[in-house]
Amino acid sequence: MKDTPQQIVPKRRRGKFLSQWQLFSMLLPAFILVFIFSYLPLAGWILAFNHYQVGRGLLDAKFVGLDHFKMFFVQSKDFGYLLRNTLSMNFMILILGILLAMIFAVLVNEISLKSISKTIQTVSFFPYFLSWVIVYSIAYAFFAPSGGAITTVLQNFGLLAPGTNILGSNDYAWVLAVGLQIWKSLGYNSVIFLSAISSISPEQYESATVDGANRFQKIVHITVPNLIPTMSVLLILNAGWILNSNFDFYFIFTNPTNWGKMEVLDMYIYNFGLKQSNYSYATAIGMVKTLTSVSLLLFVNWFSKRTMNRSIF
Repeated sequence: MKDTPQQIVPKRRRGKFLSQWQLFSMLLPAFILVFIFSYLPLAGWILAFNHYQVGRGLLDAKFVGLDHFKMFFVQSKDFGYLLRNTLSMNFMILILGILLAMIFAVLVNEISLKSISKTIQTVSFFPYFLSWVIVYSIAYAFFAPSGGAITTVLQNFGLLAPGTNILGSNDYAWVLAVGLQIWKSLGYNSVIFLSAISSISPEQYESATVDGANRFQKIVHITVPNLIPTMSVLLILNAGWILNSNFDFYFIFTNPTNWGKMEVLDMYIYNFGLKQSNYSYATAIGMVKTLTSVSLLLFVNWFSKRTMNRSIF
C-alpha cells in the first residue's frame, strides 16, 4: 500500500533530521542558553501580579491582580510622555538609520578604488565598537557649554546662544540621541546592505550598460530595487524592538536638565526596579513592553506579507 502525500512529507522530514543529526546537535547549546536566559526568567512575571517586598519570600507576597497595570495606565501620569519619548526616538532611529545605511552602502559601492572604499568601511565601522562612555567623552569635547569645539563655532557664528548646554537641553535631546545612535551604528548596518549589493548579478549591470544606462540610472533601477527586500527584513526584525531603547546611552546621557525628553521605558523600569526596589511595578511595565513588542512584530510581519509579499515567517 502506497503512502499518501500527507504521510510522505513527515517521513522525509524525519529522514532529513536523522541524516543530519550531528548538525542539529550543534544547535543544542544555543537552544539551552536561550531557554535559560530568555525563557526561564519569564517565570518572574508572577511578580507583576503580587506586591513583592525585598527580604520576604515570593510565596509570601500578597496577590494584587492588575493593580500595578492600573497604576501605570490610569493613576500615574507617566504613560503619555514615556510612550512619546520611546516611540519618537526609536522610530526615527529605525527609519533614518536603515535609510542612511542603505544610501551610505550604495555610495561606498560606487567608489571605483577598492582601497578607498575599504578604508571608508573600516572607519565607519569603528564607532560601533566604542563604548558609550567613550562616546560621551567625545560628545562632551564637541558640545560642552564652554570650550566645546562645535559649541564654540556655533556661538561665534551667532547660531547658538552663549551658555547653551546642548548635552543638557530638552530642545536638543532628541537630535542628540538620534544623531549619535545613527552615527554609531551606520557602519554596522551598511555592511548588511553591502553584502546584499555583492549578491546582485553582474549581468543586470552589463545589460543596463548595453542599453545605454548611466551610473545613476543603474543605481535607481537595479541597485535600489534589489535592496528593498533586505530593507523590508530589517524593518520587520527591528519593529519588535521599537519599544526597546539602548539603555547604556540613556543611562549616560540622561541628566536632571534633559530628563523630560530623554527618559524612556527602559530607564523608567530601571528607576523603579533597581533604584526604588519596586520590583512588582517594574515587572508589570516590562511585561507590557514585551507583549507590545511581540504584537508589533507580528503586525508588521503580517502587513509586509500582505502589501509586499515579503515576511520572515
